[in-house]
Amino acid sequence: MEWSDLRVFLAIARAGTLGAAARALGQTQPTMGRRLRALEQAVGQALFQRTSDGFVLTAEGAAVLAHAERVEEEAIAFERALAGRGGALEGMLRISASDWFGARVLAPILAGFTRAHPGIVVELVTDARLFSLARREADLVVRIRPFDEPEVVQRRLTHVPYALYAASGTTPPVAGDGAGCALVTMDTAFETMPDVGWLRRMLPQARIAFRSNSREAQARACAAGAGFAVLPRPLGDAEPGLRRIELGEAPPGRDVWIGFHRDLRRLARLRALLDALVAGVAGVAGVAGVAG
Repeated sequence: MEWSDLRVFLAIARAGTLGAAARALGQTQPTMGRRLRALEQAVGQALFQRTSDGFVLTAEGAAVLAHAERVEEEAIAFERALAGRGGALEGMLRISASDWFGARVLAPILAGFTRAHPGIVVELVTDARLFSLARREADLVVRIRPFDEPEVVQRRLTHVPYALYAASGTTPPVAGDGAGCALVTMDTAFETMPDVGWLRRMLPQARIAFRSNSREAQARACAAGAGFAVLPRPLGDAEPGLRRIELGEAPPGRDVWIGFHRDLRRLARLRALLDALVAGVAGVAGVAGVAG
């Protein structure tokens, strides 16, 4: 049994298909299938049931999964311990953030950072899912709620105010309850977010015309006249064709947190990037000051 085969097994168990697992590991599907067969031969058991919807763990596979995850934790901890001793300003760093924050706030800062440190390659991943710092899916994670993992070193990066927007030329709601108005808001998976609740409270009779988990998509739809939208001000103020609408009460803003695994706290390139982000974000229009 080889660790590389266990990595293949874990990727298939998490992705559910050979294709998705292959993309996650940067391998080909035939290679993934071959390594899985080698592992199953080594343990003498079928670890997955092949179905039309993908790969489903067998009882034996479920038993192997717990052990494989512990092996993975130890292997990644070993990698983190070695990586955390890197003193050179070179190598790769992966940072995860939401779509709009990554594109509108982080990308310009990261561009300046890579010019100042040409030996460092920065990979920015914008995704709605939370990337694992323990599994080194990312080196730095930026998100809108604090981390609860004890091994994560975190700080509040900034506070982002939100505002209500409409397409230029749109008048404020005539009826105080929003009757006759259309709204652009988050999809149902994110309907518990504070700004969604604020919008329902302020304009309870307005109809929802457009939903999306992407703030960028909401801003574009709002600018195209789909309806009123609550957006982060760094996004809404910079989007052409939008104007702010005042209802007498501002939507709730959000704190933005940044975190990294404690094993990487001595990694020179990570510390340099963190310092650049803290300084850069503080200078972005539409965001509040940084707190330690």
